Amino acid sequence: MNAQPSLVGSPRDGEFRLLAGGAWTAAQAHALEPLIDRVSPHSLPAVIDMTGVTAFDTYGAWLLEKLLRKHLARDASLTIVGLAPAYQKLLAELHGTVPRETPAPAPRPGGLVAPLADLGRRISALGHEVLPFFNMLGATALTLVRIARRPFAFRFTSLVHQLDRIGWQAVPIILLITFLIGCIIAQQGFFHFRKFGADMYVVDMVGVLVLREIGVLIVAIMVAGRSGSAYTAELGSMKMREEIDALKTMGLDPIEVLVLPRILALVIALPILTFLGSMAALYGGGLVAWAYGGMSPDIFISRLKDAISLTHFKVGMVKAPFMGLIIGLVACSEGMRVKGSAESLGAQTTMSVVKAIFLVIVLDGLFAIFFASIGM
Repeated sequence: MNAQPSLVGSPRDGEFRLLAGGAWTAAQAHALEPLIDRVSPHSLPAVIDMTGVTAFDTYGAWLLEKLLRKHLARDASLTIVGLAPAYQKLLAELHGTVPRETPAPAPRPGGLVAPLADLGRRISALGHEVLPFFNMLGATALTLVRIARRPFAFRFTSLVHQLDRIGWQAVPIILLITFLIGCIIAQQGFFHFRKFGADMYVVDMVGVLVLREIGVLIVAIMVAGRSGSAYTAELGSMKMREEIDALKTMGLDPIEVLVLPRILALVIALPILTFLGSMAALYGGGLVAWAYGGMSPDIFISRLKDAISLTHFKVGMVKAPFMGLIIGLVACSEGMRVKGSAESLGAQTTMSVVKAIFLVIVLDGLFAIFFASIGM
């Protein structure tokens, strides 16, 4: 079965005869490939005698098919004889399933059609990216309505667990980042405003920016990177291990069991984290004003009271739950799109963070336009 393969050719009786022998198997690939490559189409009708072949597998059949195609491409004749009936079935199956000709590439449109076709493909791809988000929004809304009718069916323990994960455990890093952001804004403000003798206006800038924009935006971006990616990875891993399919088989709704507690936890936790982060940023600004700007804490607090109002605080807090909803919907929808590979899990997790941060910034811009239009 492991005999060394051979292929010898010589003219005989008005034809070019090739005598094959040995094992035509994948184990003899190192010897078979050179033998096939050395055979070139002959002017005489060629016949390959396979009587001496002791073993034959799919690899050998493919090499024989390759030899046939080489002769066909040169309009030369090649006939196979002496192949055992069992091997003939293998060769016939390979001959029928593998296409002989490379399909011609589809014609590419030219002129004005090409950019329009490209635009259409891009719009279609955008639709495929947006549709899962709205599907998740609709499914969550329907589940919420169903839970409102049957409050006892809601998994309150799961909600508390998620609040602990994305809320309480996130407090240290949120406080640290927002504190540093407040320090940087105040330091840069004193560095540049001092040139114009406007040190006092640094307090106004820090207060308004932190309460209206920077506080909620930084917290939302941090939560999207920390908790949103975790949600996508968790749901994606469950999808890969078919745990979500198992829930459906058990008669449980994955949206109700897995998605709704996570989204509600984000909607609740983000305003709390925004408040804590804003306070930490203001504290950082006050610390820099005292240490770098030479402004006493009493003056800083007095100026801050004059610079900000309850409206600034409300503007920032109103944005927070909507940003939490956006992050939760994006994270869960991307997690449900994971296929059965680690590469898909990594790609969807990355896409989740990018989409969530992009939509959070877009939402912040829309809120800025809205509040400006109503005078807030």
